[in-house]
Amino acid sequence: MAQKDIGNKTPLQTLSSTYQVRQYYDEWAENEKYDRDMVDWNYTGPEEAVRTIIKYAKSKDILIFDAGCGTGLVGKELNKAQYLNIDGADLSQKSLDQITEGIYRRLCRIDLNKPIPIPDNHYDAVVSVGTFTYGHLRPQALDEFLRITKKNGLICFTINEGIFESHGFYEKIHQLALKSSWKAIELFKAEYLASKDVNAWLGLYQVV
Repeated sequence: MAQKDIGNKTPLQTLSSTYQVRQYYDEWAENEKYDRDMVDWNYTGPEEAVRTIIKYAKSKDILIFDAGCGTGLVGKELNKAQYLNIDGADLSQKSLDQITEGIYRRLCRIDLNKPIPIPDNHYDAVVSVGTFTYGHLRPQALDEFLRITKKNGLICFTINEGIFESHGFYEKIHQLALKSSWKAIELFKAEYLASKDVNAWLGLYQVV
């Protein structure tokens, strides 16, 4: 999110450490403040991502990893679409604590900028919405998403439009395609925080 997106909160781009990011979201998650803000800001990222996944992931039995699941907004949309085998991970424990029981099979608190403690070729799909933004995940996290996704599996993500080129995401995405690590299914600019006039690039890629 850009500075204009977060009201009177500290601008995300000023956060310089993992500790600061975790503390930021721990405080924001308390008393469901984060979820209320997302409603107020018309946060459409989770709906857009799941709407895209549905077009290609026809089996409802696939195993999905929600990377940076936060308070479970993507998980709720996946559940509505009858995807029920979902694992989630996030940096903020207090965000995880807000998740409604039964949405995910299991949850864990991890730093997704570090190696993910999950075996190779484990998931049928990885989805990451709202994590590639100011002060959050770096482009190299995509390498880990590829590692834990099965061949022919899907990786769906959003990238804040403000950092798509300047922070190396455009270059990383196309580098992985040139290396035949994955192939593009969809990549388009979508509404993200509609009431804040903020868009994001939404990508859906298939592991080769």
